[in-house]
Parts: sequence; structure tokens; C-alpha cells
Amino acid sequence: MSDAERQDPIRRVSYDTTWVVEFDRERRRVESALAPWLAGPVEHVGSTAVPGLAAKPIIDMAVCVAEYENGREAVAALARIGWVHAPEPGDEAGRKWSFCFPDRARRSHHLHVYEIGNPIPVSLIAFRDHLRSSPEDAAEYGRIKTALAAEDDTDRPRYRAGKAPFIRGVLDRLR
Repeated sequence: MSDAERQDPIRRVSYDTTWVVEFDRERRRVESALAPWLAGPVEHVGSTAVPGLAAKPIIDMAVCVAEYENGREAVAALARIGWVHAPEPGDEAGRKWSFCFPDRARRSHHLHVYEIGNPIPVSLIAFRDHLRSSPEDAAEYGRIKTALAAEDDTDRPRYRAGKAPFIRGVLDRLR
């Protein structure tokens, strides 16, 4: 799905404690649907996984499967529980699959399925854990994202590019 097809603006809201509950509900459903292929737990990643951090109210989730080709079977398994396959640019080259719930245009949850060994989920978890333990960096990340969304709440590529230097800087410090 292209960014142009998205109907929801880049809207940030105050942290909501129900995000943990919403993640856990879908985590259980996804783990059950993907059980034959899982190579680890379904992780809550992104800003909604950081207590106190304002975020777009979309629960980001990441999981690994043993082999990328198993993702083809995962599409059908996730469709059976209401998840929609929503390919993103670079998914195939990155050996990952992207899904939305309940639909592509107005998602409440976003799931990325990676092949085990892909470094991205490790980075997502490391970044999440760092923000959870560093209120100063979490606050700075929040300020950056709020400013980017205020400048243009429809330009997703610019929003992603604008927060990328901060993310890279944190990950470089963690190495």
C-alpha cells in the first residue's frame, strides 16, 4: 500500500495505557495463527510500546519466522483472523511481510513479519528498550516526531526521514 492510499493523518496522541492491552489481545491471536512458523515472540515495538510517550495510535508489532518463504502461508493464516496483507516498498528485498488490522486505510495495528536473522527486529527492540529506560531520549524523540507531524501530517516519507537520524544516533550509541 502506498503512503498516498493512507487515509489517516500522522496524528500523535498522549500515551494511552490501553495500548498494552490492545497489543496483548492481538499478540495472542497472531501467535496462535502463526504458531507453525514462529521463531520467537511477537514483540510490541514503536512509540506505543514506550510508557509515557505520545504516539500515533497504531500498535506496531514485529515477529520472526524461521524462513521467509513461510510468509506466503502466513498471509492466509493472518487473513483468517482479519489481518490484511499490506506490502510496503522494500518488503521483498528486505525479506519481510507487512500486515494491517483491521484494514489498510485505517489501521489500529501494524505487523511486520521478518525472517529470523534479519537485523531490523533486533534494532527495533533495542531502540524500544532504550527509550523505556531513558526518559531524556524518549522526550527528545517525542519532540522530534511532534514537530515533524505539525509541519505536515500527510507526508509519511518526510516524517520517517526526519526521525531517522535520531534513531540511527541512538542505535550507534548502543553498539
